[in-house]
Amino acid sequence: MPEIIYEDNHLLIAVKKPGQLSQGDRTGDRSLLDELKDDVKARYHKPGEVYLGLVHRLDRPVGGLMAFARTSKAASRLSEQLRAHDMRREYLAVTDAGIAQTGEWHDWLCWDEERKRAVVAAPSSPKAQEAGLSFQTLGRKDGTALVWVRLQTGRKHQIRAQFANAGHPLLFDARYGQGEPGKDLALWGAALCLRHPTRREPMLFFSAPKGVAFAPYQDEIDRFFQNRREEHA
Repeated sequence: MPEIIYEDNHLLIAVKKPGQLSQGDRTGDRSLLDELKDDVKARYHKPGEVYLGLVHRLDRPVGGLMAFARTSKAASRLSEQLRAHDMRREYLAVTDAGIAQTGEWHDWLCWDEERKRAVVAAPSSPKAQEAGLSFQTLGRKDGTALVWVRLQTGRKHQIRAQFANAGHPLLFDARYGQGEPGKDLALWGAALCLRHPTRREPMLFFSAPKGVAFAPYQDEIDRFFQNRREEHA
C-alpha cells in the first residue's frame, strides 16, 4: 500500500520509496503514480480511469515526499506554484564531512543521454540549463555530514550532479559516486511546503528519511523538523 500522509478532494501527498519510479517509463516497472491511482480507485469505488496529476518527480533512487493533484484545476495551480518557485522542496542528504557549513551553488547542467547522467557544462553549451541550490550542514559524524538542501531550480539529477561536481558525492550514489549493494542513496525529499490549490493556505509536510546513511542522525533530523515547524507557525 502506498504511504499517504495527506489527502482531500484536491490534493494528495505521498511518500515514494527509494528505487520506485515516480511515473511509468519504458521499463514497464510499477510506479508510485500507478499505485496511487489503483488505491484511489479501490477506496472510492471509482469506475473507469482515475485522474491523478503528477506535479513533480523524484529520481528513481530517491525517496521522499511527492505532491499529486486530484483535479485538473488543482494540477494547474500546483504546477504554477512550482514554476514560480512558490512550492519549496527541501531535502536531507548525507555526504563526506569535508563539506562546508553553508553554501550556495549555481551551475549549468546538460543531460548526457549516453551515460544517463547530468554533467556540469559552460553556460553557452547547447541545451544547458541553470541549476541552483543552497545547503546547510546539520551535523557531522564518523567522516560523514548530514546536509539540508533547498532547491532553487528543479533539474534532473540536480542535487546529485552538483554535489559530485563540488567534490562531495552523496553516500551510496552508484551513478555519481560509489554505491554499495543493499544501501539506498543518501538523499530524501524530507520537507514540502506549498499552498493548498483551492484554499490557498500554506501547508508544510515532513517525511523522515530512511536508510542506513541517515540512522546516526536521528536527533539532528528531529531538530530540523522542529525548527521548520516553528518557522512555519
